[in-house]
Amino acid sequence: MVRFSRVLLKDAGVAIDKTLSEILVCPLSKQPLRFCEKTKSLVSDTIGVSFPIKDGIPCLVPKDGKILEEESDASKA
Repeated sequence: MVRFSRVLLKDAGVAIDKTLSEILVCPLSKQPLRFCEKTKSLVSDTIGVSFPIKDGIPCLVPKDGKILEEESDASKA
């Protein structure tokens, strides 16, 4: 099982396996996460938090999450 999990997460920098993405949820909102190709991270759109993927392993500890800035704020700067 561990070997299978490593195979699924091996290419996580490129994309998360569909089966894995169906299982993973935000640790704070318990809502589904989506993979962001631009930042190579998992994003909770519900609360606007991004969780990094380090060495192919999603870091879903709440303290590792980063609050996303709104696009409207970025365009004003």
